[in-house]
Amino acid sequence: MKWFKRILLLLLVVIALVVYLNYPKLNMISGYASKYMASQVYIAERQPDAVIESDLQFPLIELAETEVDNKETSASATVYGLMERKAIDRQGLGCVLVNGDYAEGEQYLQPKRNFSTLGHPYPFGHLPAIDTVFAEIDYEQLQKAVALPFANNAVQNTRTLLVLYKGHLLHEQYVAGFTKDTPVLGWSMTKSILATFFGILEHQKKIAMDWPAPIPEWKDDGRKDITLDHLLRMQSGLAWEEVYTEISDVTQMLFLDSDMTEAQKNKEAVAQPTEIWNYSSGTSNLLSGILRMQFRSHQAYLDFPYASLIDKIGMHSMLIEADLAGNYVGSSYAWASTRDWARFGQLYLNKGKWNGEQLFSPQWAEYVSTPTQHSNGRYGAHFWLNAGGVYPDVPKDLYSCNGYQGQYVFIIPSKELVVVRTGLAEDPDFDINGFLAALVKCIE
Repeated sequence: MKWFKRILLLLLVVIALVVYLNYPKLNMISGYASKYMASQVYIAERQPDAVIESDLQFPLIELAETEVDNKETSASATVYGLMERKAIDRQGLGCVLVNGDYAEGEQYLQPKRNFSTLGHPYPFGHLPAIDTVFAEIDYEQLQKAVALPFANNAVQNTRTLLVLYKGHLLHEQYVAGFTKDTPVLGWSMTKSILATFFGILEHQKKIAMDWPAPIPEWKDDGRKDITLDHLLRMQSGLAWEEVYTEISDVTQMLFLDSDMTEAQKNKEAVAQPTEIWNYSSGTSNLLSGILRMQFRSHQAYLDFPYASLIDKIGMHSMLIEADLAGNYVGSSYAWASTRDWARFGQLYLNKGKWNGEQLFSPQWAEYVSTPTQHSNGRYGAHFWLNAGGVYPDVPKDLYSCNGYQGQYVFIIPSKELVVVRTGLAEDPDFDINGFLAALVKCIE
């Protein structure tokens, strides 16, 4: 009996230790599950059961139990009944995790939208796409190429695919539960959207990339030398931990912070600007805060992304979610249909011109696709690159918007291609090189 009691006591101590060490993680798990569920239901209009079965079945997150309250337009989650978190839908601003800073019933601003129909064929407008046959394309090989992302789909987990060639719809495909109108979370593809707002302001001669970042807290230390260019290129030298499997700078920002623009601002410098390259979602949200500083009112800030870019080029399905402080979460939370993500890629293929209007300068497209020092040719200015040959059989002028779990907008200027792929698997499970190599070979 004594041995039994000792073993039981030891077991209880072990359980208590495990709970103690992992309890903070529960906040992140239930936070992720509730926020993800709310956004999928109230933005993408997906069914909760489908989200649970296909999207939330991965390590740790699968431990969460989620519930949706349609009356309150919210979703909540717990882990074994512990650490309940709730996310609510706010019209025009998407869904947000609530905490002690949330005041129920408080009025909030939302962006003004212009959903006017553009009278051009897709992708430049909302009329049906023109059915065009190109003599230089091997259509038999094309069908084989576009089948590749869906082969062995239990592993590749591709959901949507769209190919534009010379501004024409070449191919699109969707798995069950997704259509041409279904908004898809871009995750870090949002960073490329955010960067474009700075390109637009630069084209309007309202800012310059060599400007020091306008952060008062930095004016009396070495951080005063950090420029907008350094931030867009992720080479500010500021400390940041971008790890999603544990409690880190990025998970605390996304699932705990009311004002996500503050997380990177408060970090110390660990190197001089340009000395290191360090990918940071905190930097992107700091840039969102800097973007807000360019406007005289919060309303003007909220309106600018839609008036200057999103609604202007007809990406009417796009919505960028905001944090509790009303800042766009420029690191992670833009939603758009696959067709609208492709419009964004086409805008860059056109070097900023859309239906005769220059939204940003042609040089901006070159700027974002120019390799950043110490990134091994993989990163430009909030865009990913192939300049270093990470995809060895694909043209090196490829640059792309990349998001968690394999969201991609690939822009290949030398082949006049824009390719959008969304899903739940990244390279190498989704064979980017093999697919894109087969695709470009279809064009003589």
